[in-house]
Amino acid sequence: MERICVMVLDHPLISRRYFFPREGAPAEPFWVDCGEAQLACSYIVRDPQAKTLVHFHGNGEIVSDYLSDFQEALLQLGVNVFLAEYRGYGGSTGAPSLVKMLDDTSAIFDAIGLPQEQLVIFGRSVGSIYALEFADRYPDIAGLVIESGIADPLSRIIFRVDPDELGVSEAQMAEEAAEYLDHQKKLERLRAPLLILHTEHDHIVDKDHAERNIAWAGCADKTLHLFPRGDHNTIMFLNGPEYMEQLRGFLGRL
Repeated sequence: MERICVMVLDHPLISRRYFFPREGAPAEPFWVDCGEAQLACSYIVRDPQAKTLVHFHGNGEIVSDYLSDFQEALLQLGVNVFLAEYRGYGGSTGAPSLVKMLDDTSAIFDAIGLPQEQLVIFGRSVGSIYALEFADRYPDIAGLVIESGIADPLSRIIFRVDPDELGVSEAQMAEEAAEYLDHQKKLERLRAPLLILHTEHDHIVDKDHAERNIAWAGCADKTLHLFPRGDHNTIMFLNGPEYMEQLRGFLGRL
């Protein structure tokens, strides 16, 4: 399902201002072919019978940031771990492109080669955009985790790029966002169990985003856990044991 006619949200100015790629490939990348780009992901399988957690990291981060400690902690929870990379990030080729990268979720699914029911999808911050797209395309996934996730991507984009700079109206941008980035509709269609992790004091993505996301979710099994400590970038570091216990409990139910 390749996007062909996107005119605004893949504008180079949005790509430059919204994304913050860095270099740094994993030592042993698992390559995913997206046609226009090659994604330098990481994939560790400890137990072929276990579920695989597919992790989409936040903006300004790369897969290599999650190797070792985080990856090992997830492996200890009994899942295999796939760390997804974005175009232009880490060791990947290409350049970030907001809507084009939605299609990369299908390339990742194909590269993993497992049934939907064996996958748990995890999106942190901007990664929530791609985790929700994955869950919408593959509704039979085992579960979805959203950490510090975004409810309204368009507001984040307009904060950095004025529609006038693109020669379009806000209404035109909103029309495309409604087609490709409508988190409310994607969550309303969600059937898989959902865990949302957020902090009370996230000053980058306010907890209101988490509250909207959990309210929209149409699944019967949904949990919002708000941590009293930490912020957008310290949620895991300041809540380590509690954070992992939330994941352990969620994964144990799937």
